[in-house]
Amino acid sequence: MPEWKCNKCGYTLKADNPPEKCPMCKEKCEFLDVSCYIPECGKTGIDPRLR
Repeated sequence: MPEWKCNKCGYTLKADNPPEKCPMCKEKCEFLDVSCYIPECGKTGIDPRLR
């Protein structure tokens, strides 16, 4: 399941699709997919290079 990060407040959540409004800051924000899909990251979950 992808992990999404709000571009305004930094809130992250796991969901199939990003929400319309951020549950934390309550604004309509752009959510960035910060899931790790490349083998070079060495783990599953958030790739620290994308923070």
